[in-house]
Amino acid sequence: MSDLSTSFPRDADGSDLNDDTEEFAKELLDYKTEHIREEAEAGDDKAQDRLGDCYKHGWYVRQDYAKAVEWYKKSAAQGNAAAQRSLGYCYNYGEGVEKDEKQAVYWYEKSAHGGDIDAMRNLGNCYYYAVGVKQDYKKAVYWYEKAAELGHPHGQNSLGVCYNQGKGVAQDFEKAVEWYQKAACQGDEMAMYNLANCYSSGQGVEQSDEKAFLYYEKAAQLGHVPAQQSLGLCYYNGEGTPINDSQAFLWFKRAAGQGNASAQYSIGLCYERGRGTGREPDPETAVEWYQKAAGQGDAYAQYALGLCYEHGEGVMKDCRTAAGWYGKAADQGHADAQYAMGVCYEYGQGVKQDYQAALLWYEKAAAQEQEDAQYNLGVFYEQGWGVKQSDKTAAGWYRKAAAGGNANAQYNLGIFLQEGRGIKRDYKQAAQWFRKAADQGHAEAGYCMGWCYENGKGVEQDDLTAVVWYEKAAKQGDADSQYIMGLLCQNGQGVAKDMAQALEWFGKAADQGHAQAQDTLGLFYFKGEFVPQDQSRAAEWFHKAAQQGNVDSQRNLGCCYAYGYGVEKDERQAASWYLKAANEGDASAQYNVGCFYQMGFGVAQDPVKALSWFKKSAAQGNSYAQTILQRLGY
Repeated sequence: MSDLSTSFPRDADGSDLNDDTEEFAKELLDYKTEHIREEAEAGDDKAQDRLGDCYKHGWYVRQDYAKAVEWYKKSAAQGNAAAQRSLGYCYNYGEGVEKDEKQAVYWYEKSAHGGDIDAMRNLGNCYYYAVGVKQDYKKAVYWYEKAAELGHPHGQNSLGVCYNQGKGVAQDFEKAVEWYQKAACQGDEMAMYNLANCYSSGQGVEQSDEKAFLYYEKAAQLGHVPAQQSLGLCYYNGEGTPINDSQAFLWFKRAAGQGNASAQYSIGLCYERGRGTGREPDPETAVEWYQKAAGQGDAYAQYALGLCYEHGEGVMKDCRTAAGWYGKAADQGHADAQYAMGVCYEYGQGVKQDYQAALLWYEKAAAQEQEDAQYNLGVFYEQGWGVKQSDKTAAGWYRKAAAGGNANAQYNLGIFLQEGRGIKRDYKQAAQWFRKAADQGHAEAGYCMGWCYENGKGVEQDDLTAVVWYEKAAKQGDADSQYIMGLLCQNGQGVAKDMAQALEWFGKAADQGHAQAQDTLGLFYFKGEFVPQDQSRAAEWFHKAAQQGNVDSQRNLGCCYAYGYGVEKDERQAASWYLKAANEGDASAQYNVGCFYQMGFGVAQDPVKALSWFKKSAAQGNSYAQTILQRLGY
């Protein structure tokens, strides 16, 4: 809906060409101003008011506001309501006299009590906007109502706005529509625009994009600038009319030409996307229009400029300038810009990294239901970034973002429910959230759905359905699912046994850094199973996995260095990798470390340390370590 600043036209000064002024215009054509002046100088109050109008508008005399005021005063002093209203207008806007809002109210009130409906409506504006009087919505409504009941279209529209916003009267959308309709029937373009907004939102009437479009069109054709912008949006988005990019661009241009910032932003959008402009996307021209709108304070344009500078579209990439524009939009309450500021502070993009500042902006955006911000707040509370760690609070934010459709939040909420982190464990709910995220293409959630069906957690156990989910997630690039698919193809579980397909899946997962897949490929190459034996490639895959902390590969890599399999023999490297695996509890590696300390291979000989490692390995059931301990008498 429109706000009051766009719903109320300027105070009436009586110069509209109504029937009375039309007759006066004819009289001026016939007699110029001589006849009017003679009657005015003779003391005729109506002629004095008319002569004031002549000087105010420069009708057949040199325009002179001061002289207009002189004649209005003479007429007003005789009680002429029209002159009193015109005099009030002069004081209100400082035309021909020093601006004096209290004097404006004084004369509007006299005129209104004298029956002038323009003055009634103007007086309503004074009370509404606190011009020369204390703000009083009830008194504003009182005067709007008087003007409206006498048929004043602007008064009817203004009264409709009061009902729409519940100011001075109880909020009543249906009554608002009634008054808008009365004014619209008299050709009031502001009321047509407001009525279009009602049909667009369904406030006070049954929602109808088609009727909204018709009223926007009527108002736009009468020159109402916001309606021209709105009409352009109808054509752009296909609301109430088929999409028509050229018509959208035409109406945006008309509104933009009159300085409408929203229309300037819309033109920028057209150039950025190449819609309605008759040319390919033109980011440079888009930036020019965004700058025009942003310079007028349009938050959408400011945010758009931030995106342009962040990504280097139409301008040189400049994260600092991007953050500056995001900040301007964010300060105006633009939720996406507030989120963007949070990202800037989180990663130190264009600003100094500051988790607490990021948290503040995420909170502002989250309060406006910005789902990405809600998700990020969940991450911050889960990790304890800039705030005390709290799984419970994290779960709450994930739930908010998940309910809004954020796939990452849906996945994380599923994990929290599955693990009972900060929330009661519930496998069934977890599966439901995994499914929602997976349906949006979230690959990791697809893997979780496969796990749920494979293990019967939250859903009925079903190996075939598990395979369907694993395969879907694997094709979307989830490394865990690709590894699982490799195992399934290798063993013929739920799918046809196909070692070539298995190797392809293991390779995809390994290329993404999946340590278990890398270790598996390493073993295949080491043993020459399903692939030609290549111990060098085996050592390469073991090294990749070992660096990620894969214990099996750390042990296997130690073996490679110990015996020179695929690498140059290096007992110190062997000891180092065996020790890493041993510290992680691998029994075989512990036995090997014991042997290295016993023999002094790659480390200083140390029987005490050797005995300690043999004991650790034997305690886990390693037969070689147990045999050595028996020989040593333990």
